[in-house]
Amino acid sequence: MTTETGPGAHAGPDAAKPLDFIRTIVTDDLKAGRNGGRVHTRFPPEPNGYLHIGHAKAICLSFGVALEFGGKCNLRFDDTNPEKEDVEYVDAIREDVHWLGFDWEGREFYASDYFEQLYLWAEELIQKGLAYVDNLTPDEVREHRGTLTEPGRESPHRNRPVAESLDLFRRMRAGEFEDGGYTLRAKIDMASPNINMRDPALYRIRRAAHHRTGDAWCIYPMYDFAHALSDAIEGITHSLCTLEFEDHRPLYDWCVANCTVPSVPRQIEFARLNLTYTVMSKRRLLTLVQEGVVDGWDDPRMPTISGLRRRGYTPEAIREFAARIGVAKRENLVDVALLEDAVRDDLNRRAPRAMAVLRPLKVVIENYPEGEVETISLPLNPDRPEDGSRAVPFSRELYVERDDFMEEPPKKFFRLAPGREVRLRGTYFVTCVRAVKDDAGDVVELRCTYDPATRDGNAPDGRKPKATIHWVSAAHAMDAEARLYDRLFTSMTPGDEAGDGNWRTSLNPASLEVLACRVEPALAAARPGDRFQFERLGYFCVDRGSAPGRPVFNRTVTLKDTWARVAQRAGG
Repeated sequence: MTTETGPGAHAGPDAAKPLDFIRTIVTDDLKAGRNGGRVHTRFPPEPNGYLHIGHAKAICLSFGVALEFGGKCNLRFDDTNPEKEDVEYVDAIREDVHWLGFDWEGREFYASDYFEQLYLWAEELIQKGLAYVDNLTPDEVREHRGTLTEPGRESPHRNRPVAESLDLFRRMRAGEFEDGGYTLRAKIDMASPNINMRDPALYRIRRAAHHRTGDAWCIYPMYDFAHALSDAIEGITHSLCTLEFEDHRPLYDWCVANCTVPSVPRQIEFARLNLTYTVMSKRRLLTLVQEGVVDGWDDPRMPTISGLRRRGYTPEAIREFAARIGVAKRENLVDVALLEDAVRDDLNRRAPRAMAVLRPLKVVIENYPEGEVETISLPLNPDRPEDGSRAVPFSRELYVERDDFMEEPPKKFFRLAPGREVRLRGTYFVTCVRAVKDDAGDVVELRCTYDPATRDGNAPDGRKPKATIHWVSAAHAMDAEARLYDRLFTSMTPGDEAGDGNWRTSLNPASLEVLACRVEPALAAARPGDRFQFERLGYFCVDRGSAPGRPVFNRTVTLKDTWARVAQRAGG
């Protein structure tokens, strides 16, 4: 079973590594004595879905910066949209952040904690003449907004008297009006080149039960308003956001500057994670779940943190991936192979070895004594001798991979073939004598002989087969299920395809293959979450849906297969 460790903490970033632009800003702020020498960040998820690998990058950044500079990081749920939020998502987010190795040390907050204060600040803006109650319909608001090249037009209610707006806003809170009947809008600049500054909505009427406040409110603050002021309430010094919020920063700063807030946070934007063969939109991920394309948010094909965890990824691998890709100022596309390499490197160090045969082909060793059973000792991890060894039974009848035999092998295929000798992992050399076929002409069994002098995997005459293959004893192997996961999409950029529906056309119909396999008997003790390297096949994790005596293994990632690359280049 593998173990997991936290990311650790130290005062200041690693001096041996160049600082990214965010850590440079933080370093400069500390040198200048800003914020009283404090560093305080936050991770502010909306509880309207499960976190994905892009959020993992943001978590590693916000918590990592706080740890490196001896600061603090809050976990704050921006729960201002009750129709889409659920306690299920809150619980899942908590679990994911903790699993990644980070702790908010009791600083768990909610935008809903501040609803009363946010409301009072909204009244303050009205009283200052900086906000007004509008009753344009949504379509009329869009008509008045203008375009990227044309200024907007002022609402006919923009100059409504302060007293009237204040009265209407209080009646909005009291529930006198229907949903959508009125909104509170900031009075900024309808001619601004930044559309976000053209009198954006600050509050809307929404009769929906909130997962924390119930029916106490029928008006809810808009995200931009609540987010900026929540940061100010919590004393956040560096509000780290992805690039889509760059155009929202002027509004963020406007809200902070025009309300009587206890602190002034600074918003800094970084490039979000765009991963090949992956969609990151919560809306699209929710669609995959709702339409049954995947088996829930934690389906191992999903880019969610819970899906990656179920697939067998480790928190260390995800943190290492985040470190490798770094923090960029501009959008880029990251190859998913970098994520796969990170978990492959991590599991290579920590995962114990085991043998499994995914597509069994029976082998009968004709000159091996019937009824005899030997015990072969194999290391749990060749790179970690201190981990010890495991005992594997060996007998006359074995299973090997069907892919390890070819009746007419091409050049550079060195595995089993008629007359060909190979080494069995950790023990004897065997030679294929003949293949037994069924009536349809399919090979159903191999007849082989073995060299008794090669029990330790070496021949007295020094000969060395060109291939070593894995095996399991047919009499001792345990039945299991292997789920081979591939990428969910065949397109490198499914999220970029034109139109909302076209991303469905690149769904990979072969993203999951389920196999009845055979595994060595020691794996009977494996528990959900345990990870192994199945020798020559890849890294696998025991699924939460495993049953006693019938484990289910999810393939986390393949090994690098030299023959597969050769065959691919040859068109095989």
